[in-house]
Amino acid sequence: MSNLKIKVCGMREPENIQDLALLDIDFMGFIFYAPSKRFTAELPTAAIPSRIKKTGVFVNATQAYIQAKIDDGLQAIQLHGDEPAALCASLKKDNDIPLIKAFGVDESMDWSKLNPYEGHVDYFLFDTKSAAYGGLGKAFDWEVLKGYALPTPYFLSGGLSLENLDTALHIEDPRLIGLDLNSQFEDQPALKNIDNIKQALKIIKA
Repeated sequence: MSNLKIKVCGMREPENIQDLALLDIDFMGFIFYAPSKRFTAELPTAAIPSRIKKTGVFVNATQAYIQAKIDDGLQAIQLHGDEPAALCASLKKDNDIPLIKAFGVDESMDWSKLNPYEGHVDYFLFDTKSAAYGGLGKAFDWEVLKGYALPTPYFLSGGLSLENLDTALHIEDPRLIGLDLNSQFEDQPALKNIDNIKQALKIIKA
């Protein structure tokens, strides 16, 4: 599974962003959600190679706010709240960039609620369910993924770490398109440990 897309989320500090931009990743996430400990109000001015998609993460934001950030230079968006399928469809209609729709997952996951989004998103992202819309640093029971029946590819998120990456890489599902690395690779919120991410990439790409 060395062809997995890698997304590193929750970036904010300029020097940290520049260090991460030197690594072989595909998406770099910036969280435009004020209650988050990783919130940023603006896209970074640090140079990021075009091979890495600058990805805005939003939680129940207005379409106008999301569109303004796209116009500022986002190359992908992730909707991490309770956004309706109609919003996804409208954003896709107006913008030719990847759209990721995140869902919190637990053992009582109702997979049917994803059905209206089919055809209106490029990827799903499955995170550990929480009232705070992610950021727990805890993994959900990945066995629950066996209930997912749609063809849309997905990112796995929620508590990925050096300790459980190998288990994630052995999930036998061709729809698993990427891994989302965040809080377990931080020295503090919004400050990633670059050495640990390098180690993770070696494991993933091996």
